[in-house]
Amino acid sequence: MKKCFLLLVGGLAAAAVLSAQPRLREDNIPEIIRAMSPEEKACLVVGYNNAYAGYDPGLPGTAGLTFPMPEYGIPSIVMMDGPSGVRLESDWHDGTSHFTTCFPTGLLTAASWDRTVAARVGQGIGEEALDMGADVLLGPGMNLLRNPLNGRNFEYFSEDPVLSGRIAAAYINGLQSVGVGTSAKHFAANSQETNRLDGDSRMSTRALRELYTRGFEICLRESEPWTVMASYNLLNGEYTQESYGLLTQILRKDFGYQGLVVTDWTGKRNTPKQLHAGTDLFMGGARNQTDHILVSLGDGTLEMADLDRAAAQVLKLIVKTPAFRGHKASLQPDLEGHAALVRATAAEGMVLLKNQSTLPLSPCRAALFGVHSYDLIPGGNGAAYVSCRGLSQLDDALREAGFGTDADLDRLYAGYAAFADADIALNHKVHVHVGKAQTPELEITRGLIESAEKRSDMAMITLGRTSGEARDRILNRDFLLQENEVLLVENVCEVFHAAGKKVVVVLNICGPVETASWSYLPDAILCAWLPGEEGGHSIVDVLTGAVNPSGRLPMTFPLDYFDIAGAEDFPYNFISGKANESVVHPERRALPLKNLAYTDYTEDIFVGYRHFLTAGREVAYPFGFGLSYTSFAYSDASVRVQGDRVLASVTVTNTGSVAGKEAVGVYVSAPLGSFAEKPERELKDFAKTRLLAPGECETLSFSFPVRDLASFRSDLSRWEVAKGQYRVCFGAEAGRAQTERTLTISRGRNYGAERACEPR
Repeated sequence: MKKCFLLLVGGLAAAAVLSAQPRLREDNIPEIIRAMSPEEKACLVVGYNNAYAGYDPGLPGTAGLTFPMPEYGIPSIVMMDGPSGVRLESDWHDGTSHFTTCFPTGLLTAASWDRTVAARVGQGIGEEALDMGADVLLGPGMNLLRNPLNGRNFEYFSEDPVLSGRIAAAYINGLQSVGVGTSAKHFAANSQETNRLDGDSRMSTRALRELYTRGFEICLRESEPWTVMASYNLLNGEYTQESYGLLTQILRKDFGYQGLVVTDWTGKRNTPKQLHAGTDLFMGGARNQTDHILVSLGDGTLEMADLDRAAAQVLKLIVKTPAFRGHKASLQPDLEGHAALVRATAAEGMVLLKNQSTLPLSPCRAALFGVHSYDLIPGGNGAAYVSCRGLSQLDDALREAGFGTDADLDRLYAGYAAFADADIALNHKVHVHVGKAQTPELEITRGLIESAEKRSDMAMITLGRTSGEARDRILNRDFLLQENEVLLVENVCEVFHAAGKKVVVVLNICGPVETASWSYLPDAILCAWLPGEEGGHSIVDVLTGAVNPSGRLPMTFPLDYFDIAGAEDFPYNFISGKANESVVHPERRALPLKNLAYTDYTEDIFVGYRHFLTAGREVAYPFGFGLSYTSFAYSDASVRVQGDRVLASVTVTNTGSVAGKEAVGVYVSAPLGSFAEKPERELKDFAKTRLLAPGECETLSFSFPVRDLASFRSDLSRWEVAKGQYRVCFGAEAGRAQTERTLTISRGRNYGAERACEPR
């Protein structure tokens, strides 16, 4: 570290005079590498942080910087969180306040089933990242939704790697179109937050290749993220950041990735092993990592070729960045324009789960129940938390749309929300890893419900859930509704239904909750997810029909948590006092604690709908489910093989009375081939129509490689497409085809792969 400090001081002095060193250009990176000393290369690949004297942290909230070398014309580049908008500290040390836009979360974006929506969200975030001085935005998060209780599921996209990979690619292409880089994360198998630094994800090679790295493979096929972030966890007994099999054999050789691999923010591990594995940049930068590199070069445990490769990758990244181009941040993002973008894109991903002749609503007098009708949750906590200037509340948005609300309920909830915030903050009742704790639900007496009914035409209940980095959700009082929430739904429905009045439930949630025990009670249920800062307006747009709901579920809502395959293989009952205590205490790390020290992926490839369809298990709401205010018919479906691609098409017609959009998935059922087990059906592609007027139709076209029909043969380390007849089903829901065709593969096809990451 002292060497790096001396290099920095010397470099600053050298920059003041004509330097004899070559200056970095896009075309002379090999020359720069040859000119650098081992010390300089070591400093370049380790993050620049407050361990250095004279360290400039950049904007408050910056996640990390790279080491500057002015004598070579190498600037420090800025990496910022996060995937739902640029995460900065709103109150700065100079007394000013700066805000950025809280965009819809990844889960909602994926629920749009629309790559155009994902690209628009990505571009909006990229514009703000550029305005605020970022060079690389640390997103998107795209880990598979293995279990509904993962604390960061709201950041991610889907339980299906195809939906995840293609939405991620669109987001990346949109964001990078403005000249700021992305970091596809967390590679790979980071499926829980509990003991996320040292937990071992144990799975078959087939599951790893078909599910947990598959989304990344698809993403890299359709986009070029500037960086990929290696995850914290172990994979089959080896840290992913140290895994040559994962980072070189799979990521670089099999997937063809040419960009930089950055660590997730952690301290010193086995640095030479990380470099040899394919790690290029160590963030946020530990005090002793540079020294470890130099010692390892001296004792032969690290080859100079590995360090040269990593240093070259860092330089290849730097020459792409706004910092290298001399861009000056305005610190004035287009908050109004992006608020309008949030309002429109959030509505696209909201999913109508139930509607018994209730929606769309016309202006009326509405009794609003649930604290989140007044204290909407726009996003989750941790790296994805965003400090936004303003938040559209549901009660305000309803009044703006001409609805009346009950004054007594308004006063009660407004006063309670303010008290609850103070109680949490001043009494230190809830600890979150960056962000805002969820306001607990208020108990409402039946007498108040009865009095509100007499003054109202209908009732609306908002139920909320949030989560975040470093802590997973739990089963009781999180996935399952709390007692006062259940009582609220029961009492409001009973009172209002007795008077012949409707009840609507809005789910302002970070992921699935149990619905089977209460969903029969209300007349309509809208899943609004965590919709960003314009959430109130977006919800009202859908409830009133200004936007016809077209979102579809990107994951399954089970009837019961224990219906999930591998439900027991997750820390669903692990409770800690503080968020960071979910990293198991050091004295416990050596203990072989199931779901803490290690997690067995016993469900193998049968995650989400793959399990439910194959096992014939009923669900509350299936993958791809979502209602509309109109109806659609499918016709003229076709599918064929042309060269190395499968081409398909289907015509969708709006057969209802209002304009709407339809999302269509292409699901394939494969012949058994040489595999003992195959999922009943798997998503291979998807598309969404434009807004279709009543009677209007559109033909959607689909294209994907024949190789995407393959399953992974672990024994032979290859992908295998079995010959035979494949059922190709068209429809949004995984388990319900609107129409289908047969595709014949006359001869099997095999595709080689690197043998890597075998279970130990």
